[in-house]
Amino acid sequence: MSTSVEPVSERSAAEVNEEIRALWLRSGGTLSVAQRAEYQRLVLEWAAVAQQRADAA
Repeated sequence: MSTSVEPVSERSAAEVNEEIRALWLRSGGTLSVAQRAEYQRLVLEWAAVAQQRADAA
């Protein structure tokens, strides 16, 4: 499982967070293996966006 972070998204942290919430809602609270991979990608994207924002402050 790769933990490399892709270049920072053009999306805001709020947009990524909304996608994370939607994933959890669609899953009914239990993520499949594929959904867990998507969740991990989204959390890493969210963290990168949040870090970029903090660095800019």
